[in-house]
Amino acid sequence: MSTADPPHPTADELYDAAIKLRDAGDLAGAAIKLQEIESLYPQHVLTHSALAVILQKLGRWDEALAHAVKVTELEPNDPFSFTQLSVICQRCGRIPEAEEAMARARMMQMAQGSGYRH
Repeated sequence: MSTADPPHPTADELYDAAIKLRDAGDLAGAAIKLQEIESLYPQHVLTHSALAVILQKLGRWDEALAHAVKVTELEPNDPFSFTQLSVICQRCGRIPEAEEAMARARMMQMAQGSGYRH
């Protein structure tokens, strides 16, 4: 019999575990789990997106903004990436940056033909 190592969890499996912590109200624990995922899977967009939100809620604004920016770097053609950046900027008191990110999201939506409706 072989004593092969068990398969490592995927980024999505680890992410799901982090989200369960968040849903249980353990924001700090979720942030730690997400940071572990980031170290293993630095290009995992959902991890950066969740870290942006959770770190903002924890008052760790500079870190939250860095993750929100990373999402826009990983998904530069996704208007939602810039919408999320705008929200994080706004909640962190960075209003000019929030307005700039929202304008970019709207331009992308218009260019993609989806328009922007309230």
